[in-house]
Amino acid sequence: MFESAVNLFKSFSEELDPDRLQRKFLKSLLKLQKVERGSIWIKKDDRYLCIEAVGRYGENIKGVSISADHKSIVGWVIENGKMTMAEPKTDARHYKELEEKLAVKSSLILCFPLFLRSKEVYGAVQVIDTDPEKSRLNLDEEYLSYLQDLINIGSIALGNAVLYSKQLKETQNLRDTLNRIQEEEVIVGQCAALKKSLELAESYAKTDFPVLITGESGTGKELVSNKIHKLSDRKENPFLVQNCSTIPESLLESELFGYKKGAFSGASKDKPGLFEAAHGGTVFLDEIGDMPINLQAGILRVIQNMEIKPLGDTRIKNINIRVISATNRNIKNMVADNEFRQDLFYRLSVLPLHLPPLRERKEDIPLLFNHFIKRESVKLEIDIKSIRSDAMQFLLSYHWPGNIRELENLVRYLLVSTDSDYIELQDIPFNQERTEKSFPETTRMFEDREVSADQLELRETENIQFTDLSWEEVERGYALYLLKKNNWNVTNAAKDAKLNRSTFDSRIKRLGIKNK
Repeated sequence: MFESAVNLFKSFSEELDPDRLQRKFLKSLLKLQKVERGSIWIKKDDRYLCIEAVGRYGENIKGVSISADHKSIVGWVIENGKMTMAEPKTDARHYKELEEKLAVKSSLILCFPLFLRSKEVYGAVQVIDTDPEKSRLNLDEEYLSYLQDLINIGSIALGNAVLYSKQLKETQNLRDTLNRIQEEEVIVGQCAALKKSLELAESYAKTDFPVLITGESGTGKELVSNKIHKLSDRKENPFLVQNCSTIPESLLESELFGYKKGAFSGASKDKPGLFEAAHGGTVFLDEIGDMPINLQAGILRVIQNMEIKPLGDTRIKNINIRVISATNRNIKNMVADNEFRQDLFYRLSVLPLHLPPLRERKEDIPLLFNHFIKRESVKLEIDIKSIRSDAMQFLLSYHWPGNIRELENLVRYLLVSTDSDYIELQDIPFNQERTEKSFPETTRMFEDREVSADQLELRETENIQFTDLSWEEVERGYALYLLKKNNWNVTNAAKDAKLNRSTFDSRIKRLGIKNK
């Protein structure tokens, strides 16, 4: 019997979940003593806490705590480190208040200390006989001695499980913290232009006025808008983002303003829009310059009156949000061309903020490169790579049409594609493109750009290799870039080219360009 009991208690060491183990431990102990009620207690600060209770009224006992100032059997056992037997009716140590409301009360209690490997007492286990005759518990002295040995085995296993669980939680907390650090985007840079922009962002955070962030794609406009939100009084409330250039006009309207059930086919239930969901927080409207002109009046009303009307609804809803918007287009030119509402522009740009392109932040390129190398290496769980000086010199001389986003993606590519601990000049893919003059490569230079046509400034053309290219090849490459940038929408591509649609359409036909 005792051999099987020892094997049972030894099996507890295989269970690492404290909750399951303590219940298994207690039930096994009660089975050996042929009783149905028992409980496990631990000392926590200046109280004794019941962490498990089995039997009738167990749900009433589990979670109860007794002050160390009150007399109790579990308290006596924990403080003295010795087993005891008590008759609740006559023993002054019994905490009678615990059983006052129970119909069936304890008649005899055996209580054993729980030890850690260090012999330190961390708790106690009670085995309770509720038979008025007190006839169920085996009180044979030799049996109780064996029982204490079994409990010592089980208590060590339980202590190890608690310690393991605690360490597991600490490890998970550390991992969660590390993941948050890895995922949290930080703004890296020391150039004067960036510092000035960040100082403005900090001062803007103290207000609730709309902010308009301008700059080329990939310069970190969303990152800065998030920083403004986190520094503001709205930081505990939502920060929601909507890109205005990625979805059709009808869908964009419903995403922003929401809709009522039955407002259109497929609207099976009410859906709150982004503005309503962001109540109390900040809405970031990215690529606001691509917002359809028909929607702009609704946005103006949101900013002016802080109210919305969901699609299909007759009622106005009041909201409380801050609007931060961003664009990579020359929005002043759009206003002049009647492509963007002037009144909305002035409402959005109460607090203007411009982010410089990476080619104007040469001194920040090594800082950004090292930042991305360290961050992505941790994510990939690989050693940090170093970069050769000639490779870094090339990065400093490169024009970075995709700005910081392009540099970030380059780092990811290099970490995966480079086997050596050092990044060489030949490892950088677009280093080779500078010496190739073929039409397809020139077209790819245009396609890789994420900026609009008015940002193709003259100073950037020095980075494109025109040798051996005809005017028709250059024109074809530029037209292909615009069409692919606008998902082959001829009207939008013509707008970027600053041409009438009919003129642009005739030119691409003359060039033999077709959407495959």
